[in-house]
Amino acid sequence: QVQLVESGGGLVRPGGSLRLSCTTSGSIFSIYAMGWYRQVSGKQRELVATITVSGSTVHADSVKDRFTISRDNAKKTMYLLMNSLKREDTAVYYCNNVGPANARFTWGQGTQVTVSS
Repeated sequence: QVQLVESGGGLVRPGGSLRLSCTTSGSIFSIYAMGWYRQVSGKQRELVATITVSGSTVHADSVKDRFTISRDNAKKTMYLLMNSLKREDTAVYYCNNVGPANARFTWGQGTQVTVSS
């Protein structure tokens, strides 16, 4: 019932920046804590950052001080501003709620971020 669409990825040089967007369908976006995840081929999906309904955020140590998660409840949209990108940030980035795993929305297709010189 809830559709997630990620966008904004692309090819960027090390040290560059990108802003990812996650748009959602439905009218219940504002009541869910949300997060950005990323996955490298052959590896487990990794939680990158979370944001509560009220806007409190937590960022993984690997992206702390470089990435910033935010949300606009009126637009039903979540963002991930990525600065000082590193090659190890290369992954497919996904958004979803961060409630119990069995309550996760259906995963979208993600958006590819490639950091390469």
